[in-house]
Amino acid sequence: MDGSIVLAESTRPLFEWRWVERNAHNIVRRLGEHLSLTATALAIGLIVSVLLAVISLRWRWFYSLSLAGAGALYVIPSLGAFALLVPFFGLSFTTAVIPLATYTLLILLRNIVTGVEQVPADVREAAVGMGFTRMRLLLRVELPLALPVVIAGLRVAAVTTIGLVTVTSMLGMGGLGYFIRQGIQTTTPNPTAIIVGVGLSIVLAVVVDLLLWLSERALAPWARKARA
Repeated sequence: MDGSIVLAESTRPLFEWRWVERNAHNIVRRLGEHLSLTATALAIGLIVSVLLAVISLRWRWFYSLSLAGAGALYVIPSLGAFALLVPFFGLSFTTAVIPLATYTLLILLRNIVTGVEQVPADVREAAVGMGFTRMRLLLRVELPLALPVVIAGLRVAAVTTIGLVTVTSMLGMGGLGYFIRQGIQTTTPNPTAIIVGVGLSIVLAVVVDLLLWLSERALAPWARKARA
């Protein structure tokens, strides 16, 4: 009898729709957790990056310093970063979001500064001639014109973050990584759970990237015309 049970488990199909139907509610919940972690990390990373970029554009020496700091944070292994924060915040949403946000800084900071630096000099001169202050020039002219480059960086950061969020399942935070861990750590590997976790992560990354690309076309139509 035991031998027949083992044989039945070893011949488990690669994908079971019945498993998906039974876990539909949990799949939706984990997808929501994945989106929440991704959106929060990107929002925090974007806000911090804009602030660092504004300071860097005012004092150039600060750009090298902040870029080096962001690069140092970027190379920290994700599990190591989570482990360092657990003693302070426990297995919490904050512990997961802080490393995810720091991984976006290098990409976003570099793209924001690069985008602003690529604004044509004659546009700046025209704005200054109209009486624009330095801050007004940055907010009303330079950042809007740098938007295509900024969104390009945001697309890279978003896709990277969606992939990293799967690691937060090690903290019990859920997300789609929950199914990957569940499929691997069970006595008998569950390929359906792994496929659902990996597949939905890929689909989510593609959808978010597409939405950001469409937002660039809507918010910066002049960039599309310039490329054409």
